[in-house]
Amino acid sequence: MEATILVVENDTVQLEAISGFLAKQGYRVLTAPHPNLALEHAEKEVIDLVLTDFRIPAMSGVELLKQLKALNPSIEVIIMTAFGTIESATEAMKLGAADYLTKPIDLYHLKTAVHNLLERKLLTSENRLLRRQLAETHSIQGIISESPEMNRILNLAYRVADSTATVLITGETGTGKEVLARAVHYSGQKHEQPFLAVNCAALPENLLESELFGHEKGAFTGADKQRKGRFELAGEGTLFIDEVGDIPASLQVKLLRVLQEKTFERIGSCKTIRTNARIIAATNRDLETMIQEGSFRQDLYYRLNIVTITIPPLRQRRADIPGLCSKFSSNFAAENKKRIDGISREAMDTLMKYHYPGNVRELENIIQRAVVLCRGNIITHEDLPIQSSPTQPPLNPTENSTETFAEQVENFEKTLIRTALQQTDDVQTKAAKQLGMTERHLRYKLKKYGLK
Repeated sequence: MEATILVVENDTVQLEAISGFLAKQGYRVLTAPHPNLALEHAEKEVIDLVLTDFRIPAMSGVELLKQLKALNPSIEVIIMTAFGTIESATEAMKLGAADYLTKPIDLYHLKTAVHNLLERKLLTSENRLLRRQLAETHSIQGIISESPEMNRILNLAYRVADSTATVLITGETGTGKEVLARAVHYSGQKHEQPFLAVNCAALPENLLESELFGHEKGAFTGADKQRKGRFELAGEGTLFIDEVGDIPASLQVKLLRVLQEKTFERIGSCKTIRTNARIIAATNRDLETMIQEGSFRQDLYYRLNIVTITIPPLRQRRADIPGLCSKFSSNFAAENKKRIDGISREAMDTLMKYHYPGNVRELENIIQRAVVLCRGNIITHEDLPIQSSPTQPPLNPTENSTETFAEQVENFEKTLIRTALQQTDDVQTKAAKQLGMTERHLRYKLKKYGLK
């Protein structure tokens, strides 16, 4: 399939000369005399390579480079620059530009640079499995990481893995908080000990207390036998407390005591039990705001917040998408006994541009569906349940806006919730599942925003 090249140049003569030459080489060429049109092309078309002048009106070549990479990190960019600005062009390469050419443009050098860059990109695409293996060697416990953001997180996780310090993992729903918690456990000195998880949002208060601390026979109605809680069962291992922000106030006091004293009692017992379990907690809620509202204890927060790891949403680390797609497609192909050799260029472009309100979990579901519905050996654009990104915010959401960042985030969240409720006929269970959150958390959001 022919590669698509976008040429951004405000000089009409230069624009026609470069685009005409590239078209004769067999490439599909798009042109843009100004950066806004270039970004429109990049949003609507599958672009392989962008050639842009370093100095263009309204927006510098570096700023255009940043916005193109934010839209789709797989787009390659070559900077065209006058001799006097070569130093600035090399700076652009540090930000992600693949190469630079000096003006006046030598057509032979242009042809060679474009050919080599596109050939390298094709080889990278064809060797996606090798790229995935390489990514895994730079991660812990097989977590896919090709973006600088995730590499920094994994570096921090690796350093904390051998300690006994309490870890608080924060991030949006579906970003992979439990996956990271497991990676911390299995990469550390406790890797041969148990890893147990409990979701605080999934259980009512009385059951959650029993789940954490256990109970004696006859402690309450239905307690027909003694039961050990997760703290006791974890032993010397790790207890992962998910959705810790949903713990009721009465249990927050008991959890604080366990963190301070390393002791607890089963419900209905006076016998003190000691625990050496390592605690990793996670939440998608803003605990500092909850402290101000009086719904979360400040002292508990400080006990949990010894080391904090914040996982960015998938839309902020798009460089991880190809590796994740490769991993998921390989896993689901094996599970469904199908042969999947890769993902088409158009499908990958759509996947790279999508906003992912459900983060990695949503991407995994998308790939699973695509593998199941794929008729051939290549996942195509038609196999994807997403054809566009209607929920994706503008590249510069604060531009021409009088709202604060927090207000924009809230408005965006309201829109997602309303859309999910409309699509599920106001069935909150289905809407919560579509949004990648618990029904309890959805009810909290509905109450918070005054939505019906």
